[in-house]
Amino acid sequence: MPDYPFITLRAVLGPETMLGAGKAELLEGIVETGSIAAAGRRMGMSYKRAWYLIDTLNGYFRTPLVTSSKGGRGGGGATLTETGRTVLTLYRRLQGRAEAAVSAELHALAALAAVEPAPKA
Repeated sequence: MPDYPFITLRAVLGPETMLGAGKAELLEGIVETGSIAAAGRRMGMSYKRAWYLIDTLNGYFRTPLVTSSKGGRGGGGATLTETGRTVLTLYRRLQGRAEAAVSAELHALAALAAVEPAPKA
């Protein structure tokens, strides 16, 4: 559960391609699990949806962000390429800079709210 208040950042890279918090989380999940399916499951996302998002990102950049191998006896897997790691790092830097830039105003907005956010469990 996130700390409130927070902002989300979506980079619109082209008419059909965006990079936001969800895709960044999916990429991080692939790093942590070594699997597109497992990363998607952690997010409550179908296998088909996770693959679609990765395929969209892979098709946008000059080189793929994620490479995968089919399952079998040794099992399949997925990894971020060097480009994938760079894209994820750049997105997280953008996110951090955006959060720092709007922090005061964001907290001022939250202070004006009629309802306090629920505490973290």
